[in-house]
Amino acid sequence: MRESSPAFGLFAVVRSLLNICLGTLLLWPAVAVAQMVDNTQAINPINAGINKSLRQEIGASRGSVNTPDSSLFIINRDAFRAVRRGRQLFQRKFTRAQGQGPGIDDGVGNIGTTIGIGAGLADSCAACHGRPRGSAGLGGDVVTRPDSRNAPHLFGLGLREMLADEMTSDLRAVRSQAIASAKQKRQPVSLPLVTKGVSFGSITGNPDGSVNTSQVQGVDPDLRIRPFFAQGGTISMREFIVGALHGEMGLEAVDPDLAAASAGARVVTPSGMVLDGSQDAIEAPPPPDPLNGNEIDVALVDHLEFYLLNYFKPGSSHQDIRAQHGLQVFNQLGCTTCHVQNLTINHDRRVADINTVYDPVNGIFNRMFATATALIHTVNDRSGLPPLMVPNGQPFVVQNIFTDFKRHDLGPNFHERNWDGTIQTEFLTRALWGVGSVGSLGHDGRSINLVEVILRHGGEAQASRDAFANLSSQDQQDQGDAGALRHFLETLLLFPPDDTASNLDPGNPSAPNFPQNGHGSIKLTVLFNNPKDPE
Repeated sequence: MRESSPAFGLFAVVRSLLNICLGTLLLWPAVAVAQMVDNTQAINPINAGINKSLRQEIGASRGSVNTPDSSLFIINRDAFRAVRRGRQLFQRKFTRAQGQGPGIDDGVGNIGTTIGIGAGLADSCAACHGRPRGSAGLGGDVVTRPDSRNAPHLFGLGLREMLADEMTSDLRAVRSQAIASAKQKRQPVSLPLVTKGVSFGSITGNPDGSVNTSQVQGVDPDLRIRPFFAQGGTISMREFIVGALHGEMGLEAVDPDLAAASAGARVVTPSGMVLDGSQDAIEAPPPPDPLNGNEIDVALVDHLEFYLLNYFKPGSSHQDIRAQHGLQVFNQLGCTTCHVQNLTINHDRRVADINTVYDPVNGIFNRMFATATALIHTVNDRSGLPPLMVPNGQPFVVQNIFTDFKRHDLGPNFHERNWDGTIQTEFLTRALWGVGSVGSLGHDGRSINLVEVILRHGGEAQASRDAFANLSSQDQQDQGDAGALRHFLETLLLFPPDDTASNLDPGNPSAPNFPQNGHGSIKLTVLFNNPKDPE
């Protein structure tokens, strides 16, 4: 039996009215900040922190869709709670008693062969990804390279993995077609490698089933797009999560999904992401901690992955006439050759979308307002349990991402030293959404503002860089085309979800002690199966 999901606006109103009737609004936690304490450990009179202990967040471990309090049950039957639980885990300050630390080899060894030694040691994901406050943002810096690496923001991370997966499938389908045609024609066949309007060169199939990849551009010969890390080094959020827990926090997650996929199996994670070890080299999880064994239960990894899959995309500030002109200049200079503005996902696995835009009326604290839209339908499986929440899996246009997922050589100003003495020359096109909120720019944080990072471009972007430099030299008092382009980029913003009013929590400027209270937020609590049980 398939039932349509109600719109979020109605869902929120119903939940809110129910809570008012039951008097449960008083039970909702105060707005949280980046990095959060555990209220069961760090007791405070205003109850400002995570409401569940780590043991409670683990619940019944992974279980099944019919095992209450398991990650599979919550993800499939109480999806918005699963997102929120993942968020609380992301903000959680882990303790030594829970296994936090030491870092890889405790920071001692040959960093040329073990770059994780330079990762540092944190007690929370938000220690590196925590600005704007309460978000999966930016703010960290590591020395896994001699000239450092900026910790990027994680807004829209799930959208990036889904796009990369689909683009990889498209490229590999072209490869299969080239081989099949070559066998049929008994001669080499070359085909263009194009996916979602982005060209990755061409590939030649041979009658014997081999391929010539000498004309492949911007991706490895295996045609796998790796959307994470500046050099394009990791395929999936799950690898990123387990690797960061190990490298940056000293927490060992012996994840069964990564273990199976790294051994060659095809695995579908609870978030619906496919890890195919028969096609790709999947990173294996770390071994158990010598003293504590497996320190991070698989349920915690499941919730973190689901959270990042559904994490908000960046917002867009006021698109005034000058910003619109700046986008036109951006196009005219050829910047969108690499920074492709919009890309379409064919099969969206998320359960919701959050669209955050400039709204000086309803954005009562920061002039930004978020509108949440459901992307699910419910299915009554006649189990007597809450209905299944199933993603609609429809196409979705990812707007203002500004990337092509290709690696490019932007010249020596962007080249990077490695600890082993080699030089990294190619990097993924940095997605520009959120760039207006980034202080230090470039994968290494070495550029001080938007103008300087543009002028730093060279190599494949030399012509666009020179055209911008010419505009800048003519731009009196920053009022011309160059200033308009910079103004447009500054409208591509990150936002603090706890301080951004939304249709889930519009806020109330008349609330006592506004804006400490009543400023509005993106509050998923109203969408839980039981809103009286906060995370």
